[in-house]
Amino acid sequence: MPTASIQSDREAMTPRIDEVVPSAALPKGEVELHGENLGPTPNGPPIVVLGTHHAMVLMSRPGRVAFRVPDSATTALVEVRTPSGVSNGAQLKIARELSSGLHPVTSPAVSRSGMIYATISGQRGKQTPVSVVRVSPDGRGTPFVTGILNATGLAFSPDGDLFVTSRAEGNVYRIDGAGESTLYSEGMGVATGCAFDAQGNLFVGDRSGTIFKIDKDRKIFVYATLEPSVSAYHLAVDTEGTLYVTGPTLSSNDAIWAINTHGEARAWYRGLGRPQGLALASNGDIYVTASLHGRRGLVRIAPSGEATLVVAAPNLVGIAFSPLGSTILADGDAVYDVDLGVEGMVAF
Repeated sequence: MPTASIQSDREAMTPRIDEVVPSAALPKGEVELHGENLGPTPNGPPIVVLGTHHAMVLMSRPGRVAFRVPDSATTALVEVRTPSGVSNGAQLKIARELSSGLHPVTSPAVSRSGMIYATISGQRGKQTPVSVVRVSPDGRGTPFVTGILNATGLAFSPDGDLFVTSRAEGNVYRIDGAGESTLYSEGMGVATGCAFDAQGNLFVGDRSGTIFKIDKDRKIFVYATLEPSVSAYHLAVDTEGTLYVTGPTLSSNDAIWAINTHGEARAWYRGLGRPQGLALASNGDIYVTASLHGRRGLVRIAPSGEATLVVAAPNLVGIAFSPLGSTILADGDAVYDVDLGVEGMVAF
């Protein structure tokens, strides 16, 4: 066969990446590459390289390859290598670890200056030496709050004060600028997620099935009731006062609940597996850490109901948008940041 013909055949079989799905991930996240000539050859599976790291190939077909992001990977170009050649490079954003050795069980909270607060929650009923850690945008973590048993939910009030729930005690604490805590409210059951509205009302989710409302005078009301959660409720409030709630159950078809200002709940979106932390974007999209069609990570849901996986990650529990422009993510051990180009909604 003429040399030119052989070269033409090889070029025709050279792998090509058209799309990286999703385009961002945490270490150990499972990502897919879509394109052509990506699948196995008679000589074996393709090789996926992310920067200088070889990734574990999970599945390979001519038009699609799935791989697991290596532990030590950073943002880089990903390429596919086969005996027929090397593909074009396509960028994959890898979230940057800011602080580890934590134990968040809901979303972190971010102050107006961009400081990040995350819990070291610990096993139920066991006190940890530090309850809340403060992490600077450049990743410097320092102990901030001590003495709260099983610190769980975090939220800033319209006045800029940090509030923390204790799922073991059923209490809510206010934290001052020096990290000192004072009791704000008690009797919240298994108090997990919390969020403020623009009027200063605090909503607290008792994972046994109740959403409490605590007004500015500290009067407590039963605001809504939902199906109990196997882990925690996670809350966020929009500019109109609608309260959005997730609370994973044993179902693989869980919902994001929308509760109006009269306490009436409806399923805003259904079809998630183990939905946990959620945050609202300024354009009306909701971002939630969940499993979508069997793939785990950060899911974006548009007001139209279209759901898309935007960050691949195996064990996310929380999300917050920083006023500095990045997205803050939390798994069971650490907090991360990644630039997704998303502006968070400011409810107050």
